[in-house]
Amino acid sequence: MTVEELLHTVAGVLALVAIASLTLVLARAADPWAPALAILRGALQLAAISLVLSGVIRSPLLIALALTVMFSVAAITAARRLGPVRAAIVPVAVTMAAGILVSCAVVFGTGALTLSPRYALAIGGIVIGNAMTIASVAGRRFHELVDDRWEEVEGWFALGAAPRRATEQLVRRAVTAALVPTVDQTKTTGLVTLPGAFVGAVFGGVSPLEAGRFQIVVLAAIMTTGSITAVLLTRWLAPVTTRPVPAR
Repeated sequence: MTVEELLHTVAGVLALVAIASLTLVLARAADPWAPALAILRGALQLAAISLVLSGVIRSPLLIALALTVMFSVAAITAARRLGPVRAAIVPVAVTMAAGILVSCAVVFGTGALTLSPRYALAIGGIVIGNAMTIASVAGRRFHELVDDRWEEVEGWFALGAAPRRATEQLVRRAVTAALVPTVDQTKTTGLVTLPGAFVGAVFGGVSPLEAGRFQIVVLAAIMTTGSITAVLLTRWLAPVTTRPVPAR
């Protein structure tokens, strides 16, 4: 990357952030500076991880360490969305790990992708990020549904239903809601969106067919990871006996 390219990149990003922030300020949004701070944090983290990965991309041990750090941060971030971290970290971490391990075992076990440090880092980082998002949405949506329909849940209790039975329908709705973005993105890939992994591979010199093969494996892994994570997490949270306080 040349200095000129770097300056153009900084200018473009700053302009986009300024537009987003100004739009939210004019709309009197509750937290108009959140996007700007997120971009700043993301830029710093990407710069740091780029420097780190340039030295570990060929080391299986260091890649395993990098994925462990990614997973830990993702699990803590998702847990914070569901309330006190101490109460939510175990169900979030366990269910995310289950989805990620199953997907990666299938991807590499079937030979869909060659088990190599490069592919392990790529597929691992992608599914970890998506598992985090789906866990957050599934858990928050479940708590919101239980709060909104608490009278209905109490009605089940009055009929003698067990806590898990009383929230069974709400679990199903939360799982469906959590998977909507992933399902929509997968259905419209190639028509509405060009995923980053596909575009990056093509720009990196990989043939479009090979990039497409990698992308469809990624999408299937994301879907499987998200499905397992959402189902296991909401079922773990399902047996409620008191009205939950939705996380902010």
